[in-house]
Amino acid sequence: MTTDNSMQTISRTIQILQSFSLDESELSLADLHQKLGLSKSSLQRILNTLVTFGFLEKDNKKKTYKLGMELYYLGNLVEKHSHLITTVKPYLKQLRDELGENVYLNIVENNERKCIAFEEAKQLLMTITHIGQTSPLYAGASAKVFLAYFDSGKLKDYFDSIDLEEITEKTIVEKSELLVELENIRDNGYAISFGERVPGVCSVSTPLFNRYNEVIASVSISAPMVRVTDDVVKSFIENIKIISNKINEELKFMN
Repeated sequence: MTTDNSMQTISRTIQILQSFSLDESELSLADLHQKLGLSKSSLQRILNTLVTFGFLEKDNKKKTYKLGMELYYLGNLVEKHSHLITTVKPYLKQLRDELGENVYLNIVENNERKCIAFEEAKQLLMTITHIGQTSPLYAGASAKVFLAYFDSGKLKDYFDSIDLEEITEKTIVEKSELLVELENIRDNGYAISFGERVPGVCSVSTPLFNRYNEVIASVSISAPMVRVTDDVVKSFIENIKIISNKINEELKFMN
């Protein structure tokens, strides 16, 4: 097999694995053919190999595939060996236990906010997210806190590359208004949002810095607004700033 063919096969394999999601956890050969536009013969060869090595599981009755346990094992290895996640996880649990709401760790990837870890609260009514969930950087506290620390050139490039679209009626879509909001976030050291991305959800988020004072992640807490009062918001802000300061002290020693 030539180098070009090998790279094409690897690329197709990655496309197949990335086709699965929470909404589409099981896919058939026909589903993958429709989603990816790859020939069924090529798909079948790759699928058989992924099943053999445990990266996919096949349901022979339904003729569908789902992600296999080998990916779970590898994911656990990533979590155990990721300094950022292992450093922040205990603080996420502490914040969750103190405030009783869901808390998250986020990064920026491909100009979007991505959740890479979270601790779930034990509430009958709570906000819902999942690891890998993404959102645009202009909507929601966990995203805006990244945008607030972009330098002027990077911020200009970002605005040139997107359209500010209304996700909910609370989403800020006026650039001038958003710029004022970003300045306030930098001044306050935290971001807050009320239903900007998900209706009925309040979120507070703080930035995490590396040793070079660059924002590398954000910690966020979110709760249904039916449980949120002025005192609750104040408590969120106070507690998340204390926790983020503790995390930032540890992150100073990361390479």
